[in-house]
Amino acid sequence: MRLTRHNGRAGKFGTYNPKHNDRQFNVEHSEHIDPTRTKFNIYFDCYTGYRGKGFPDRDPESIISFEEIERMYYAENYGDFLDGQNRRNEAHGHANRNRTVEDLLVNKTTCPEETVYQIGTIDEHVSEDVLFNIVTDFLAEFTRRFGSHVHILDFALHCDEGTPHIQERHVFDALNQYGELCPQQEKALEELGFELPHPDKPKSKYNRRKNVFDAACREMLFDITERYGLHLDREPSYGGRAYLEKQDYILMKQKEKLAVQEKQIEQKESELEELSIRIDDVETLIDEVAETAYGKAVETVTERVQEETHNADFELIRDYEKEIMRSNSLTDKGMSFAHQILSGLKKKFRGMTAAITEKLKGILKDPAVKAEQLKPIREKTKASVLDKLHRADAELKARRSDQPEGKKRNRGMEL
Repeated sequence: MRLTRHNGRAGKFGTYNPKHNDRQFNVEHSEHIDPTRTKFNIYFDCYTGYRGKGFPDRDPESIISFEEIERMYYAENYGDFLDGQNRRNEAHGHANRNRTVEDLLVNKTTCPEETVYQIGTIDEHVSEDVLFNIVTDFLAEFTRRFGSHVHILDFALHCDEGTPHIQERHVFDALNQYGELCPQQEKALEELGFELPHPDKPKSKYNRRKNVFDAACREMLFDITERYGLHLDREPSYGGRAYLEKQDYILMKQKEKLAVQEKQIEQKESELEELSIRIDDVETLIDEVAETAYGKAVETVTERVQEETHNADFELIRDYEKEIMRSNSLTDKGMSFAHQILSGLKKKFRGMTAAITEKLKGILKDPAVKAEQLKPIREKTKASVLDKLHRADAELKARRSDQPEGKKRNRGMEL
C-alpha cells in the first residue's frame, strides 16, 4: 500500500473551506459522500477537543464549527498584529491596506494549511481505526517537535467517502519585526531551525525551508507506520506495473505528462506572488524612506539657518567692536561699558536665533505642511520604482496567460 500526505491551501475556487471537513453542509446533496456512514466520522478542534464516533455525545447546540474555531484562534492570537499593522498603514496614509481576521483566513499566504492523510486506495486500505491511531500519534509528535511555531487547529477522520482519510489544518506563525505574532510560514520554519535545501541558491518555490520541513514530516510519519507493522514504500514508484494497480498506473502516467506543465505554472504563480509582495514592500519602503529623508532635511535646514543667522549677527557685532577699538574718543570706563553692551547683544541674538529656528522646525514638522512636502517626494520615487515592477508584473501575467490551462490538481496524491 501507498502512503499519502498531501499539503495545500487553495484550489480552483480559492482557499480551502473547513466547512467540508466538519460537514457543515447538507451531505445528502454530495455525490461522493455516503450519508449513512457520516455518523462514523471523528472530529477534533483545538478548543473543544474530540467528538464523533467513540466519544461522548454532545448537545448539537454546543458544537462550534471548524470555521468559527479558526476565526476565534486567529482573532485571539493575531489580533495584536492586525491592530499594529493597521495603525502603521494609517500613519503612512494607506488605510486602504488595512485587513481583518477574515482577510487573513482567505489569503493563501496567511490562511491555514490543509494536509490530507491516507494509506491505501479505495480497493485496499488500512482500517479507519488504524489510520486514526497512526495520524493522532503523528500529530502528537508533530506538536511536541514543532508546536512552538506550528499549531494544529482542527482535523476530521472521514469514513463516509470512498477511502478513509484525515483532513487536518494548521497554521505557521512567528514574531515580526515589531514583536507581534503573525502567520508567516518561512519565518516560523527558520525559527524552528530548518535551512534551505540549497543555501547557496536564491530562495524560490523549489528552494524553501518548507520543502525540508515536509520531508522531515514524511519521514516521521513513515517511522510511526512501521510501529504499527506497516512497511510502506518510502520512495515514489514510477517505473513498474508490477508495483502498481492498473488505476494507479494510469494516474501515474497522467501525472508524468502534466509534471512539466504543472512545474512551469507553479513557478509563474510563485513569481507573481513574490512580485506582488515586493510591490507592497516597495511602497511601504518608499513611505518610510521619504519620512526619514524629510526628518533629516528639517534638521539640516534648521541647523543651517541657525548657523547662517549666527554668522551674520556676530559679523555685525564684530564690525562694531573693531570700530570701538579704533576709536580714541572713549575712556577706559567707556570702552568697558561698550564691551558689556556688545556682549549682551551677542546673548540676545543667540536667544532670538534659537527661538526662530525652533519655530521654523515646528512649522516644517506640522502634519499639514509635512504631508504637502512629502507628496512630491513619494510620487517622484514611486513613479520610477513601481513603474518597473508593474511592467515586470504585466509581463509575467502575459507569459502565464500563454500557458495552456492545466487540469484540476489531484489533492489526494503525493507519494
